[in-house]
Amino acid sequence: MTAIEQTEAARPRGTRLPRRARRNQLLGAAQEVFVAQGYHAAAMDDIAERAGVSKPVLYQHFPGKLDLYLALLDQHCESLIQAVRSALASTTDNKQRVRATMDAYFAYVEDDGGAFRLVFESDLTNEPAVRERVDKVTNECAEAICDVIAEDTGLSRAESMLLASGLGGLAQVVARSWLHSDRTVPRDQAVQLLTSLAWRGIAGFPLHGTEHH
Repeated sequence: MTAIEQTEAARPRGTRLPRRARRNQLLGAAQEVFVAQGYHAAAMDDIAERAGVSKPVLYQHFPGKLDLYLALLDQHCESLIQAVRSALASTTDNKQRVRATMDAYFAYVEDDGGAFRLVFESDLTNEPAVRERVDKVTNECAEAICDVIAEDTGLSRAESMLLASGLGGLAQVVARSWLHSDRTVPRDQAVQLLTSLAWRGIAGFPLHGTEHH
């Protein structure tokens, strides 16, 4: 169950919930408000109202608006990092690895909760703590891709990281562009198109000490 689904299930005012369940409920409500309004326009009053709790209850769990936002970023940055790692580990066929990785980004931006907007379209990137988290998700996804490239091609770590950053950036930007175009191209077709583009590039680097696969 997602944080937003937990919010919907737990929204009636006055319901006593275990601390963890209440925290998840508040995070779900905050996500809805931040995605809809942006950080600067969102108010703690709006989040408390959305969650169906009093402001004192909200402040018991999160001392301020930035604390809420950072907690959401931690959650959703880690979600993408894990999705990319899982995609890379899902097969030893490198073309399918590329496809699975591209699809992980598309699935991330397509999630109904819109959490990717907090990560990649934040109006708070001048805040160092936010910038740190956004940089972390970009770097850790690239590191995961880099590990595979370096192992399979024998390229240096620095060279592999450049290629990995290119693949990750391509996936992220195109997935967001696809979503903002109202998904006029079906997701499977869009992923396949992007996979073909990426594979034609990365396949030009010979495998190191193994047969092509």
